[in-house]
Amino acid sequence: MAISDNEFDAASRRGEARRAAFPHALSVRFDRRTARVIVELATGVQIGFRAELVEGLAGASASELSAAEISPSGLGLHFPALDADIDLPALLQGVLGSKRWVASEAGKIGGKATTQRKVAAARRNGKLGGRPRKRVA
Repeated sequence: MAISDNEFDAASRRGEARRAAFPHALSVRFDRRTARVIVELATGVQIGFRAELVEGLAGASASELSAAEISPSGLGLHFPALDADIDLPALLQGVLGSKRWVASEAGKIGGKATTQRKVAAARRNGKLGGRPRKRVA
């Protein structure tokens, strides 16, 4: 598939904008003593995680994890021996916030959405007395 210069430039601009919005990785290494992948971000923050917690890295050997590379944007990690790629923003969202918190934040975004259908449903529900109360067992 051929890509035009304009498409390449547009993709480069999107990558730079994403990199500016998120601290990018400066280094990545595998610490054999703690059995963790350690990533240093441009902000000076270091994060470490156990490989078995990340899809595609479970069961990997120390040498496979030691060969990690940083993507050109600095927002991803690549493990060539495993053919695995990790997106740092997604990793941090899952690690730094519990699943409950992430779901709550997503619900807030969805709750702000306004459509004609949602407005009509809310009005119908309001005429019926609102949401039914939860039954306590």
